[in-house]
Amino acid sequence: MTRANIYIWQQPDWPHFTWDSTSFSQSLAMVNMLRGKLLGRISMFGLEAQSESVLNSVSEEIIHSAQIEGEILNCDSVRSSVAKQLGLKYEGLPTADHYVEGVVQVMVDAITQYAAPLSDQRLFAWHAALFPMGRSGLYKIDVGQWRRGEEPMQVVSGVMGHETVHYEAPPSDDVPYMMQEFLTWVNTSQPIDPVVKAAIAHLWFVSIHPFDDGNGRICRTITELLLSQADQTSQRYYSLSTEILTHRKDYYVQLERAQHGGADVTQWISWFLHTLQQALQTALLKTENVVRKVKFWQEHRLTPINNRQRKVVNMLFDGFEGKLTSSKWYKINHCSQDTATRDINDLIKKGILQPAAEGGRSTSYTLVE
Repeated sequence: MTRANIYIWQQPDWPHFTWDSTSFSQSLAMVNMLRGKLLGRISMFGLEAQSESVLNSVSEEIIHSAQIEGEILNCDSVRSSVAKQLGLKYEGLPTADHYVEGVVQVMVDAITQYAAPLSDQRLFAWHAALFPMGRSGLYKIDVGQWRRGEEPMQVVSGVMGHETVHYEAPPSDDVPYMMQEFLTWVNTSQPIDPVVKAAIAHLWFVSIHPFDDGNGRICRTITELLLSQADQTSQRYYSLSTEILTHRKDYYVQLERAQHGGADVTQWISWFLHTLQQALQTALLKTENVVRKVKFWQEHRLTPINNRQRKVVNMLFDGFEGKLTSSKWYKINHCSQDTATRDINDLIKKGILQPAAEGGRSTSYTLVE
């Protein structure tokens, strides 16, 4: 098999993509219906509940986009930085370090300045914020500029000596004019649905792979910018990266398939829309929890509840991971086991918590419905 015409950028029609809109028309209609439904439901919330939803969604997007690439960010630090930069409440959260501040600034710039043109200088600033030390792990990389050098940029997996090459990006000499073509297209109004535009931009950018590292995160940041344009608001109420992380293996399979295909990107757009639909449905489910949360605090506005109890109850409404036990309680609140037990028993007496029905070696607790 020759190297000619095995990657999407080597196709003679690159980057003039084509697609069969009838193949995903129903999915697109469903996505647009869910977007409208979500924004409509959120508009009925009070300002505090809206702010909480934005804080959760933007924080999840940042944390999970990094996690897709194997980077684990401190959740509380991210939430603190997002709240600070968006002017939201963040009492009780730790001060974010310089690196997290930079990562958050990139996303906040994308979603709050979604109407501003996307330029090479803006992308360079994002890249520099992601790699403030000029290194990716142990390796020095070119920061704030397109990748250079004659070595091919490859996406590989496997141990050294037995690597599998999944994709090879265009030569670095081709990157400047390819990116200029991409940026011109992004900044120009297109006669297509803005959500479809986001799907195409995602594949186009990551296929150019213009940076030494960080291409995936910047690609998803561009996608968030374009989705903000589609919604015509900087208020983000859903996280696409959270859904991509859940189906990360399939995400890479779909990218590789598209990058080895021709100019017809119908299958990629269909997958993108399906994933976005799942993200929107998840967000709508969370709004039901917001309604329950608001109703709960209205009912208990006069109930004596300390800060530790308030923190954990809010976590249960927001989607607590795993089971709530007394050991998790004291780890979350940095308190003693005795204090955790007293807090839990107090909420049980007040009819707020109850022991989980399944029992087991370690008792877990759930909210009383």
